[in-house]
Amino acid sequence: MGIRELLSEILGDEGHAIQLAENAQQAREARAAGAPDLVLLDIWMPDTDGVTLLKEWQRDGLLTMPVIMMSGHATIDTAVEATRIGALNFLEKPIALQKLLKAVQQGLTRAQETVRAPSVAPRPAAPAPAEESSSHSLPSFGGSAPQQLMVRPGITAPAAAEGHGYNLSFDLPLREARDAFERMYFEHHLGREGGSMTRVAEKTGLERTHLYRKLKQLGVEPGKLAKKNL
Repeated sequence: MGIRELLSEILGDEGHAIQLAENAQQAREARAAGAPDLVLLDIWMPDTDGVTLLKEWQRDGLLTMPVIMMSGHATIDTAVEATRIGALNFLEKPIALQKLLKAVQQGLTRAQETVRAPSVAPRPAAPAPAEESSSHSLPSFGGSAPQQLMVRPGITAPAAAEGHGYNLSFDLPLREARDAFERMYFEHHLGREGGSMTRVAEKTGLERTHLYRKLKQLGVEPGKLAKKNL
């Protein structure tokens, strides 16, 4: 569950539409509802293992999307077998963030090339099984300064944010004031770096996974900020 949620947050923040499945049956139901652009499929699942599910999709003509297999316990033989059946890639857990994003981008590029034929009509967006993503990216930040934020009424003083008009109440308890400042700090950098989580992580000196968790803790949602800055 923890890995599903973390991957969902990461890929969601990258602008992808995500649907989660906690077992093979939920993945079957999601695939029956429509073909996703990409599937991240774990090998070790509680009901049916991922390689068996991959074989089912291949047998039934449902393996029409790129599938990236994941496992922390599989052998090289398992990875080779999954690739032979039709998996595009194999990621070993714990998955390095840059390796994940690169594999997802390669998979989506492969999917786009597959449906680019002139005779094929654009496919409607559909939920994807397991931990997967759609190639429909959200609009990026416009690069403008974040909107003014009043934390709470009271005695206020401008925060040191390059004159962007932020105000922070000195009447707040220290913990709330710190959270409010950090919220403004990250919103400022998200806007300034065009919504790029990679550049924000580099700018703020945070490891990227820590950055995702920090934004979630503070209630900062890059996707909503992107819409607000259009």
